Amino acid sequence: MGKKLYVGNLSYDIKKNDLEQMFAAHGTVTSAQVITDRETQRSKGFGFVEMGSDQEAQAAIAALNGKSIDGRALTVNEARPQEARSGGGGGFGGPRGGGSRSPYGTGRGGAGGGNRY
Repeated sequence: MGKKLYVGNLSYDIKKNDLEQMFAAHGTVTSAQVITDRETQRSKGFGFVEMGSDQEAQAAIAALNGKSIDGRALTVNEARPQEARSGGGGGFGGPRGGGSRSPYGTGRGGAGGGNRY
């Protein structure tokens, strides 16, 4: 299993291929991704690169952390494991099923909502 690196402070113009080429000089790139905003599809200015081995990852960190690309100093370090997300994306708003949670039972959707005559 390779070593995943976090790459921050990227120019918004940098694409996945650019990231792969940047890191390929330091070893085998097994995957690269630029994180984009789900709605606008624009880069969020950071990404992840997975290197083939620890040694390659360390070489890439040494060479690229702080290096200026497109006038921005890159942040390159070992990616921390992703925190487990609670509840599979439920977060706020309780049980699924939609509908407004009006105290008068006039919500559309959810159980028992709708117009009752």
